Amino acid sequence: MSQAARPARELLELLAPGAAPLPARDGVGPADGPLDWPGHAASRRRAAERSGAPESVLARVGRVGGSEAVVLAFEFGYLGGSIGRAAGERIGAALRTARDLGLPVVSLLASGGTRVQEGMHALTQLQVIAREMVRLRDAGLPHLAVLAGPVTGGAWATLGAGADVRLALPGVQVGFSGARVRPPGADPAAYTAEAQAAAGQVDALVPAEELPGAVAGWLALLTRPLRGPVPPPPPPRGADPPRTGWEAVARARAADRPGARAYLAAAFDRLAPLACVDPGLLVGFGESGGRGAGYVAQLGTRTTPAGFRSATRLIRLADRLSVPVLTLVDTPGAANDEAAERDGVGAAIAETITALAGCRVPVTTLLVGEGGSGGAVALTAPERTWVAPESYYSVLAPEPAAAVLKRDASDPAVVAEVADLLRLRPQDLVAMGLARGVVG
Repeated sequence: MSQAARPARELLELLAPGAAPLPARDGVGPADGPLDWPGHAASRRRAAERSGAPESVLARVGRVGGSEAVVLAFEFGYLGGSIGRAAGERIGAALRTARDLGLPVVSLLASGGTRVQEGMHALTQLQVIAREMVRLRDAGLPHLAVLAGPVTGGAWATLGAGADVRLALPGVQVGFSGARVRPPGADPAAYTAEAQAAAGQVDALVPAEELPGAVAGWLALLTRPLRGPVPPPPPPRGADPPRTGWEAVARARAADRPGARAYLAAAFDRLAPLACVDPGLLVGFGESGGRGAGYVAQLGTRTTPAGFRSATRLIRLADRLSVPVLTLVDTPGAANDEAAERDGVGAAIAETITALAGCRVPVTTLLVGEGGSGGAVALTAPERTWVAPESYYSVLAPEPAAAVLKRDASDPAVVAEVADLLRLRPQDLVAMGLARGVVG
């Protein structure tokens, strides 16, 4: 049997050995299902005999590493892991149990989608599942999905793509359209875990042998948050305060200046990244002293709309799970080319800045390099902002500021004068009450 179709019981034993079954009722009305589909009862009997599973979904409660969790496992050998009425009821009951017990949920997915032989009775189970997922979110409980086999249709559009964190075994089929209903000539490579990872829809590809450790690590990060705000990490090297505004700008742009990666290494013992297709932005969760915190880190480039959307996802997820957040700001500004405008950069910034404004958990911001305009302010927590010695923060960088003021932006003397007038040095920001202090 291929890795993509490992039996549900095998995956359960790998991830949560000894987990206890949750009670389930498997009635689907008439013998041949709610539509009285000819031969459906016989198909279900044969599926149960072949797979050893009474339905396409098994529900357990047990320990995954050091965390107790409710685990859902789909059996692809039972009618392709399809979701019918009984399977939907099992899923809904398991999510309610998790909410009642205050436990996270892990879904091991291998499903072709909804069960055609049960018609709309099957399709409407997606609404039931979605409702229980929303209630789980409202309770502040995390949901982690593992794409362990073919995951298409309703299973991907609810428990898969709708999970807080999405891991996948390499090479599995993932996509909304199953193989038999895709357009003729569709590229099969587009319907893989690798393709979804490249598109930012899968957070990590994890080999089966590494799955227990990866899932346990994620659950620890999401369920044991750091107490209080994240302390601003110290600078990797010392530096005297800049004497002029232009010196502050030059230092922030220097190639050898410590960047966000160095500050992340100082802040956390380990990192667990979430998907982000903007190469100039890092998002995810980090562990410090056995406790978890979220992070968003700019890497000195212009942040794209996709980057802002990833940042918004992280901020909202951390807020819902009561996990504090660290943002590391380093950007000359938001992306302002044609592609960014077509992709809705203004709306993406709006979503990020409002997510940060509405965040109920403490957010710590450290300005580690350039802090240019809206691209920087969108990720800055106004009440808990710190600045590194080799940084600046300004309404605009000096060159575009000079241009806006109709001054010669090509004249170094003019640009240096504007930099001083903007009062953008780290010590200026502290003196004006815009930052709490200069780290280090």
